[in-house]
Amino acid sequence: MRLQPSFLSRDNGPLYGVSAILLAAFIALAVLGGPKGSATSRITDPSLGETTRNEPLPATADLPAAADDTVVLSRLSPDEARARNAVIEFAAVGPGNPRPFAFRGSSADRIRARDCLALAGMAEAGGGDGDQRAVMQVILNRVRHPAFSNSVCGVVFEGSQRPTGCQFSFTCDGSLARRYSESLWDASRQRAEEMLGGATYAPVGNSTHFHADYVYPWWSDELDKVAKVGPHIFFRWRGFWGTVRALSARYSGGEPDPMALRATAVAVAAANPLPTLLESGTAVRSITQEKLAGAPAAGADAEVSRSPGAGVHFVLISPTDAPSELVDRARELCSGEGYCRVQGWTDAANIPAKLPLSEDARRTLRFSFVAGAAGGSEATFFDCRMFAASATGTCLPNARP
Repeated sequence: MRLQPSFLSRDNGPLYGVSAILLAAFIALAVLGGPKGSATSRITDPSLGETTRNEPLPATADLPAAADDTVVLSRLSPDEARARNAVIEFAAVGPGNPRPFAFRGSSADRIRARDCLALAGMAEAGGGDGDQRAVMQVILNRVRHPAFSNSVCGVVFEGSQRPTGCQFSFTCDGSLARRYSESLWDASRQRAEEMLGGATYAPVGNSTHFHADYVYPWWSDELDKVAKVGPHIFFRWRGFWGTVRALSARYSGGEPDPMALRATAVAVAAANPLPTLLESGTAVRSITQEKLAGAPAAGADAEVSRSPGAGVHFVLISPTDAPSELVDRARELCSGEGYCRVQGWTDAANIPAKLPLSEDARRTLRFSFVAGAAGGSEATFFDCRMFAASATGTCLPNARP
């Protein structure tokens, strides 16, 4: 996302007194299908600073959608996103007080949960202590939240078994091939052990979402901004599902095999490669003339372009492609009337969802073609660090050998 998002979980902290035990029973009834509206709660919610009495617990059918809310598609360029994020105030509700995670599982569950939590911390936050603990706290919060998987590894790999469904991009964008040093693994595993053993990270509290400050995903407007740790901003859902009481699912082990999850994620990614321009002659994503005139820009689920014409076509190319052949295919895409441009990237993850191009999209652009329609001159540019000098076009700015 990316989002970039990363790993999350649901909290399962110690219960305080008989009233809290009764509350857990009521929540279990609600989650498992008890009479709607029959359960009530009597508990002081430390994250809200008030006592809630005789309040019906929401039905799980009223949960916010969880399947897509962590996929990070930024609406703005990195600089614009940082500026937008900076002016949004932190919600008065605050992050809340996280409850310690209560691990109940076998020794095999413990090892699997530890390694999945450690991997998520490294992949999402690098090697910083606070940064990793913040990510791990969010993961454990999700494990205890009814909207997400009820295991640590399940949360980390959630959605990666589908071609476009991963909630954390590192599980489906090739990052699983990354290797980490033994020292980084050791430090991350130690933090994961401490978090599984009941340690908490108060600055992010009961957050269930986060993203980097250089992106601005659509769901930023729908959640409460409650904390910032390093480059990451943390969020809670609004209303009941963002409170500590929503972290009601009881963790009981049953961790899936992370190696099997990884293998599935890698296989799904490998089985669904995008075709390159020379392989298919089509665009991965097209923004038509109508959309350029004011309709919403093409989203991440836009259909592959099947017919050439005016507009802007985003394509996938290969470093081994012949420049002259790329130009020929680009001309085919732009055989219609009106303004037409073809822009190519060698990594599908860099292909943007909309215009204008973000800073990252411009930096990773490898090929650009503008058709000579309406009396204009045809223009072709290549990343000359990747493609050999050719009479076909000129070098992209800041992309000379």
